[in-house]
Amino acid sequence: MKKGNVALRLRSSLMEEVRKVAKAEGVAVIQLINVAVAEKVSALRTEEYFAERAAKDDIKKALQVLKRAGKLAVAERLVSAGHDHTASTTA
Repeated sequence: MKKGNVALRLRSSLMEEVRKVAKAEGVAVIQLINVAVAEKVSALRTEEYFAERAAKDDIKKALQVLKRAGKLAVAERLVSAGHDHTASTTA
C-alpha cells in the first residue's frame, strides 16, 4: 500500500475531540483520521453509485423480473403508492 503525506490543519477544538475519540477507541490519532476519511469517501462513492444506477433504471424491465419471481404484486403496490423513485425525482 502506497502512503502519502498530507499536512492537515485542524481547529484546536476539533483536534482535541479527535484525540478524545482516538483514546476512547484505543487507536492512534492517525488511524482514526484514516478510518474517518475512508468512511466519508465510501459514503460519497456509494451515493454516486446509486445515483448512476437510478439514472439507468428501467421500471418495466424490473416489473417483468419481479413478475417472474412472483413478487409483482408487491412492486406494483410500491409504484402505485408513490415509492417509485422516478416519480419523486421528476417532480
